[in-house]
Amino acid sequence: MNFRTLGKMTMREKMTNWAAILMMLSVWTVPVATPATGPLRVNTLNPRYFTDGSGRGILLTGSHTWGNLQDYTYAMLPSPPTMDFSTYLSFLRRHNHNFFRLWVWESSFNPNAKQGTIYYDPMPYQRPGSDLALDGKPKFDLTLFNQAYFDRLRSRVIAARDNDIYASIMLFNGFSIEGKGNVGGDPWQGHPFNPKNNINGLDAGNGRAIHTLSNPSVTAYQEAYVRHVVDTVNDLDNVLYEISNEDSGSPVDTAWQIHMIRFIKSYEAGKAKQHPVGMTQQWPEGNESSLLTSPADWISPGTKVPTTDGHKVLLNDTDHSYFWTGLKADGLAAQRVWVWENFARGNQCLFMDPYLDPSHDPGRNNPVGGRTDPYWDTLRDAMGRTRAYAERMNLLITVPHDELASSGFCLADPGTEYLVYLPQGGEVTVDLSTASGTLNTEWMRPSEGTTIRVELTAGGSWRTLKAPFHGDAVLYLWSE
Repeated sequence: MNFRTLGKMTMREKMTNWAAILMMLSVWTVPVATPATGPLRVNTLNPRYFTDGSGRGILLTGSHTWGNLQDYTYAMLPSPPTMDFSTYLSFLRRHNHNFFRLWVWESSFNPNAKQGTIYYDPMPYQRPGSDLALDGKPKFDLTLFNQAYFDRLRSRVIAARDNDIYASIMLFNGFSIEGKGNVGGDPWQGHPFNPKNNINGLDAGNGRAIHTLSNPSVTAYQEAYVRHVVDTVNDLDNVLYEISNEDSGSPVDTAWQIHMIRFIKSYEAGKAKQHPVGMTQQWPEGNESSLLTSPADWISPGTKVPTTDGHKVLLNDTDHSYFWTGLKADGLAAQRVWVWENFARGNQCLFMDPYLDPSHDPGRNNPVGGRTDPYWDTLRDAMGRTRAYAERMNLLITVPHDELASSGFCLADPGTEYLVYLPQGGEVTVDLSTASGTLNTEWMRPSEGTTIRVELTAGGSWRTLKAPFHGDAVLYLWSE
């Protein structure tokens, strides 16, 4: 039945069939917070997803932003307010997000960046030196950790856990060792491993050399720092690790990242808990084969809608695959399509969210009165709506089956459960030949997040179904 047949019914018939014909409702409401469970581990049956302590499949999705661990300020431009972390977590939950990357900046300042000089604080090392570093503050002692930094790290991961949110701790950052891209500048001037900035006599040579294995002394200091991070959060269930954000991608950098992945796994092997380790897109020299062949548990590639063999958990991040200028040029509908096409391909989406930063790139963000720019809510909400469906589905079994739907986007456990995405809306033909009996049938309007429950669909053959509204659509069929 559809809206046309509903219009021809008597009032008694409408009341009798109402529940089976039409049910308009929000895909999700913000649930009561429950602690995130884990540690996450790659699901052996379906390695596209993690599973948690309960054994269920977990879809990770969420917004992350540059200042969610360290504060940063612009010397000349308006700076974002110091982060109210509880407000940030409420923002994530409001959009039904359950993941963020916890950003790290290795340098204390980046002079002459495109946004003007940028300062970062706190740093992981103490600064007891009597002589001054290049940023005008005391030099670093690389043998003394700044406990305030690690206390903040731990408290924010705990707060995320208590809000059912997973945190990936970024350990290093390619934008902290060389000026490039939309940041530029010379972050090497503020790096603790610059010989002018530490009292330990460590001279890493130059910024890019830091993220290689060329200097054993540098590697030893980095490993000591990584051990301290692991010691700080090992007992927490909601932890993941990311080696570095957008390192150069040279062969020596790749070798360094692989060393660090193995180092974490080896060190945690002797600990109470073991957590997933990720490797994200390298830039500008990287290639995705380095990610796919790495020992990382999860990866973030540079392809907008990647199709993989399903042997890695794939978190597709706009930070690497869909830069903000492309997002804005393509428009809101295309942003929503990007999320749902990735979901139907077994990928999980993340958003590099400018949050409350007014100055990172001209035209990128317009927060007003302490509120995030609503322009980006289409993308934020689309990610939350995929999570709502993921929590209804059996992710331990459902995998991409593009061949089962004429739209080319289908996530399914054939015979039992099908989620089909129609980027253009309209009609879709679905192969239900392995399904016996009838399937519950629901349409979701992605632009609004409302659903329509319609009459049951018979299995046993190909079936053609038409969305009861205009625009892109999600079709969900399942057996009880």
